[in-house]
Amino acid sequence: MGLENGSLASLMLPSGLITSYKAPMWHGGTLEVLHTTVTEEDSGAVIQGGVSLALECESDGGISWSPSSWILQDVRGNAEELIQVEMVSSDSENMAEAKYIVTLQQDIISSEIVISNLKSLPLQLTGSVISHLTVSNLDATYAIGLEGSNFFSRTPFLSNFGLIPPDFGQKNEVGSSQLWGQPGIRRFLSGSNAKNQNNADQVERIKKEEMEGEEEDNYKQLSSEMSRIYTSAPRNFTVIDRGRRNSVVVGRDGFKELYMFSPGSTHECYSKYTYICVGQSAVLKPIILGPEDVWRGGQHLHNPNL
Repeated sequence: MGLENGSLASLMLPSGLITSYKAPMWHGGTLEVLHTTVTEEDSGAVIQGGVSLALECESDGGISWSPSSWILQDVRGNAEELIQVEMVSSDSENMAEAKYIVTLQQDIISSEIVISNLKSLPLQLTGSVISHLTVSNLDATYAIGLEGSNFFSRTPFLSNFGLIPPDFGQKNEVGSSQLWGQPGIRRFLSGSNAKNQNNADQVERIKKEEMEGEEEDNYKQLSSEMSRIYTSAPRNFTVIDRGRRNSVVVGRDGFKELYMFSPGSTHECYSKYTYICVGQSAVLKPIILGPEDVWRGGQHLHNPNL
């Protein structure tokens, strides 16, 4: 996907993964906004990062489905203004249909999700649109506009394309419970089923009570390890990288929560783990679709550097 002003984006099918977004800059060149890595393994190349969807639909009957394989439905637009790619995914039980629309404009790339409940019973939607933003180094990276937003510290999202340092969480975030590093708790908070649901629910309540906070910085440096879900963040906030002298305005529609992850500044500059992760989310409070309802949500990455 490419526009005449220099904006470029790469999209993979059938995964729907956006691996690259190159934005035109004030100095006349282009700059990569997304962080994507490729690792060669015995089974082939493993791609991590970029912009991906990690969503799950669950019916009242306990049947769940995650849209992960997308079929190209339409491509429209032109190289002067915008290019829009529409993909569709549906489950074998005919429970729900998902549309994923990626739009590249001169100064923005958008990821829009449309979920249709095809049944006469309610449907629960959880998950996130996850974006990995590349930065020069985390000591020079700041989030602007989150002051006063409530948050919960949580273990990182585990998704098909997520990129998380293997040593993340060995040093607890200030105010976190010591349960943070225990494998059983980590698995539970990452979405795995617990053997004893009552104990798991109790642990969850304890962690919510202990790990709730309010953002105190309007110009927050992202150099420390963090994995948070903001529950009252503004619809738009800005990420500034002073090392590369650029910024990205991150916006959302439909989703009520903001996920933010930083691997910390202990990693080498411009390395595999030099990025931040943002996600428009429905994790702490799932989205409920009534019978035959349609829900829309999405994320926008705006380039203000032209």
